Amino acid sequence: MDYFAGLDVSLRSCALCIVDSKGAIVLERELACDVDEITNCLKGFIHPVVRIGFEAGTMSQHLFYGMTNDGFDVVCMEARQVSAALSAMRNKTDKNDARGIAQILRTGWFSPVHMKSREAHNIRALLSCRKALLNKTIDLANEVRGLLKIFGLRLPKTVQHGSFDDLVRPLIAADEVLSQAMLPLLDARVAIYKNYLALDRRVKRAARNDDVCLRMMTVPGVGPIAALTFKAAIDDPARFKSSRTVGAHFGLTPRRYQSGEHDNPGRISRAGDRDVRAILYAAANSLLMRTMAGSQIKSWGMRLMRTKGRRRAVVAVARKLAVLLHRMWTDGTEFRPERVEGVA
Repeated sequence: MDYFAGLDVSLRSCALCIVDSKGAIVLERELACDVDEITNCLKGFIHPVVRIGFEAGTMSQHLFYGMTNDGFDVVCMEARQVSAALSAMRNKTDKNDARGIAQILRTGWFSPVHMKSREAHNIRALLSCRKALLNKTIDLANEVRGLLKIFGLRLPKTVQHGSFDDLVRPLIAADEVLSQAMLPLLDARVAIYKNYLALDRRVKRAARNDDVCLRMMTVPGVGPIAALTFKAAIDDPARFKSSRTVGAHFGLTPRRYQSGEHDNPGRISRAGDRDVRAILYAAANSLLMRTMAGSQIKSWGMRLMRTKGRRRAVVAVARKLAVLLHRMWTDGTEFRPERVEGVA
């Protein structure tokens, strides 16, 4: 008889449940969220465990590779699907969630999640830190703007990040009270902005030194940030059997509701990585609205814009870009404007 282990993982603890092939519960434990403690419990079980499963979360990477290295067959399951299955349970507790995950694992009704490599996570960490520093710079600038309005000082609507300090500091220095209150805020913003510039240069250097990113950057509208974000999110292009599924993976294809005589397409699913979806949307918008070079994908998008509107056209072009970038990666080719529609 086969045995399956479900884990409901939180930051410091996890609930373990082992069921047999008939669904009967044979073991339940409350353990610390530690690889060694979990594997010791599983190794101490009298029967070999066929498969271990848990839903995707912040601790997934650590647990997956830790238990895989100990020789276990580990599956990380798609969180939305697990959540939908567990929502049918009357009471939500860690113990019940572990039971439900074990039953999902036993029945095979789940979608496995690809566990990214260490290199991909390093790139994502670099991109996330860059974005966080940029957001904090903007937040502090907006805080300064709001405080200055109280005293009747209104800044121009658009001020470049690099010239913000030179514009604001003389205004504040003229008033002793404002200087005491706001100069520390400006100093903090300058320090954060300098660190942001250093990370930005590092990210762009990483994209220039990567052959895959250089090929992606031949596509109009796709810059180093977009190329590096897409590469880190895909990680292994071979995990997609067809390039056409990449758009759906990042939530850029419409939902569909079919029941009896009803068959209604809805809005895009917005599944998958939100940052990748945003960066593809920005690249598509740049291709349509800012890029001067002509291409078939731009012509197609402009025709769609006239019939469906700007937002729908940009989403459609973003989906095509996802398909195109993946195909270029797998084929090892560069962007060819006259042959876009053949690969997308």
